Amino acid sequence: MEINECYYLGKITKKHGFKGNLVIHLDTDEPELYHNLESVFVEQDGKLIPFFFESIQAYQGEKLLVKIEDVEGDEADRFINRSLYLPLSTLPKLEGTSFYYHEIIGFTIFDQTNTEIGQIKNVNDSAAQAFFEVDVNGKEILIPIIDQWILEVDRDHKAMLIDIPDGLLEIYLG
Repeated sequence: MEINECYYLGKITKKHGFKGNLVIHLDTDEPELYHNLESVFVEQDGKLIPFFFESIQAYQGEKLLVKIEDVEGDEADRFINRSLYLPLSTLPKLEGTSFYYHEIIGFTIFDQTNTEIGQIKNVNDSAAQAFFEVDVNGKEILIPIIDQWILEVDRDHKAMLIDIPDGLLEIYLG
């Protein structure tokens, strides 16, 4: 399995106790969807290695407490700070104006008058407000991702119709 065929699930942050239990911090809005995982891919030296869980339980909101099969005591140390991935095929299909950030890379954004704005190059979700990073004729602009602004997501044509407030584009484009 290659990283480009997977999505980032979270990270193993620390050991819990002395028997090899590990704490996973999930990078998701819906941690309850992952309470019954059987396995994950762990990144090691740029490769994804599958590991299976002996046990798993919810732990403090967006965290899981897990025990990896055949890993005991201090052997668990090698997993700390490792990124975890799952295959893209395990994600439920979204419809309407809902989307996964990875799936809209390359989509063309149109404004409410059907004027082409540019192409989504990336999604920046490192701050409290997520942004589309859009290439407009070689210039990068940021458009906040606000649910009420997204009017249509056309997966077949890789296009998105957005109600962009008056003046927002002028800030970037003059």
